[in-house]
Amino acid sequence: MSFWKNFKAKACGIELEGREKDQVLGEIVAQMIAGGALSEKLERQALTALVARELQASTGVGMNVAIPHVQLAGLEQAVFTLSVHKAGVPWNALDGEPVHLFFTVLRPDRATPAYDPTKHLEMMRWIARLGRSGDFRRFAIAARTRPELLDLLKEMAHV
Repeated sequence: MSFWKNFKAKACGIELEGREKDQVLGEIVAQMIAGGALSEKLERQALTALVARELQASTGVGMNVAIPHVQLAGLEQAVFTLSVHKAGVPWNALDGEPVHLFFTVLRPDRATPAYDPTKHLEMMRWIARLGRSGDFRRFAIAARTRPELLDLLKEMAHV
């Protein structure tokens, strides 16, 4: 599987510092923009959607992993990032534990030539499997560079 190719090193992060959900989500959206994965024009819309999603129900799936994900009008293709918060942040996760790993997903609100909703579901299943892998979590949290994160995703491509 080549799902790992949907992640761009420049849009991922290894040094999240926010202490609250809004701050962390803001950092993640800023990384997406700085890494060229998201247009600056969509910054406010993306952050608003992610914060609203968290108000509905936490995206903290447990085992120190959260998967914030929303639909976003104006996108032509999905944006996937992986970010690390070394200290962990309270997220109201299912198990009550802090979150260290954030798989953030922004997807178009409709099918496009660059976005197939069927493949998106496969991608989300792959992300969920990675989040359940103790080895993946341990190595991702220990990553020192963004390319290390991408190498880890590539290595785990067949999980």
